[in-house]
Amino acid sequence: MTKNPKQAPQEENVHLIVAEDAEIVIEHHPEDWLAFVLFWALAFIVFLQFFTRYILNDSLAWTEEIARYGLMWVVFIGGAMVTRRNTHIAVELLSNVMKPGLMRQALLAAVDIVKLAFLAFLAFISVTITERMGIQRMTVFDVSMSWVYGGVAFGCFLMLFRQAMNVWRNAREGWTKPHDVTHQIAAD
Repeated sequence: MTKNPKQAPQEENVHLIVAEDAEIVIEHHPEDWLAFVLFWALAFIVFLQFFTRYILNDSLAWTEEIARYGLMWVVFIGGAMVTRRNTHIAVELLSNVMKPGLMRQALLAAVDIVKLAFLAFLAFISVTITERMGIQRMTVFDVSMSWVYGGVAFGCFLMLFRQAMNVWRNAREGWTKPHDVTHQIAAD
């Protein structure tokens, strides 16, 4: 380093690592808003349960049951958000080590089709369970349990719809990944 004060500002502007913020895109989809509202309603109900149980020493009977069923709804409707973004937990080791080409495209297509088939099966089973739970009643409220499982079925069908959209988009793009080896910077 030189001791010249005129050259110091130039040397300070040299960076070995340059990080740039990615542009943030905020999407507004119906399942996002529904999961948002359900999540905060669930947070309020759980807080109400805590407050009445530990502060007032007289808990409300309905808060535990509604919190349990609300969590089921949040999970399955939130699953549609994750499916839309294609960010479910997955093991992508094999597809990541394969070179871009026909075999990798076939593997990615097979994974998409298996996910679609699984979600179709899950949606079918959720409708069957919803129909069977029609005669069962909730413990605290005199409401059919099919309403609870109807939310689960709704989430399953949302996931199926979003996965069908993913398969359609990936088929048009030829099942390539944006982080293919050809798009990465080679190590020195």
